[in-house]
Amino acid sequence: MLRIGSHIIAPNVILAPMAGVTDKPFRMLCKRLGAGLCVSEMTTSDPRFWNTAKSRHRMDHEGEPAPVSVQIAGTVPQVMAEAARHNVAHGAQIIDINMGCPAKKVCNAWAGSALMRDEALVARILEAVVGAVEVPVTLKIRTGWAADQRNALRIARIAEGAGIAALAIHGRTRDQHYAGQAEYDTIAEVKAALSIPVLANGDIDSPQKAAQVLAHTGCDGVLVGRAAQGRPWIFREIAHYLATGERLPEPPLTEVRDLLLGHLEQLHAFYGEQAGVRIARKHLGWYAKDRPENAAFRAVANRAETAEAQLRLTRDYFDALIAGVAPALPAAA
Repeated sequence: MLRIGSHIIAPNVILAPMAGVTDKPFRMLCKRLGAGLCVSEMTTSDPRFWNTAKSRHRMDHEGEPAPVSVQIAGTVPQVMAEAARHNVAHGAQIIDINMGCPAKKVCNAWAGSALMRDEALVARILEAVVGAVEVPVTLKIRTGWAADQRNALRIARIAEGAGIAALAIHGRTRDQHYAGQAEYDTIAEVKAALSIPVLANGDIDSPQKAAQVLAHTGCDGVLVGRAAQGRPWIFREIAHYLATGERLPEPPLTEVRDLLLGHLEQLHAFYGEQAGVRIARKHLGWYAKDRPENAAFRAVANRAETAEAQLRLTRDYFDALIAGVAPALPAAA
């Protein structure tokens, strides 16, 4: 059983934080489809940006199922501590610290996975944040900064000593970004050395892969990131397979259609029509990516300027697939 502080996370399959993806509508959808925990996209620790529209959306947890996990990023221990307090005041029940993001703009500010180069600073940040809040604090890292600098085990021991409640490890170094194959030996080594829960992340894209990674690493749970884009039902598939050893059938197109339409409506309501329509386009692309008509559908859907047009095009596309006819893809309204 996976426990983070007083929270029991069941199933032990977690939506990994992804900037620009794991917003509130997507988190709530994944939670409904079987994720045991959904971590927010990264929020800045810089208080100058807390009142921007983007930050207010990222800090909106109204109606979100517990426990609410919010990821923060930054490099200054006291600023990170203050950010943790601010997010707890706005509904966070778990604070997650980002030391895994490989993005250049994050690493150039020495946040994200760049922090792994400075173990003393890591210790100061973790101790400051853990000391600042009553809620459990978790940490996300990579295996190291570069192939010849895999220091995940040292960082993990620092984290456990600082009172971190659970540790997630992406099986790549920072310089790999998302290229190549994730490796799980380093994660297994860390898991064997620690007594706190350890979660495996990286390339977990099917129920069988999740089971293999858990068996190989001995980890307490898995994080699913990119594989959930356009397939949010992967969480129930993994949970079912881990519990029974059986594969669930693919969801019928009618369910995919209804899930997607509901997701679009939530995005339009959450962001307002103009931004919602724009943000929905990438999700439409992900949902359609495995279908032969994908390119044509995306070209049309990306031209939809109104919520009504976007919903109508999407409904018509899926209704045609369900009826077994080639979707007619008119010019978008």
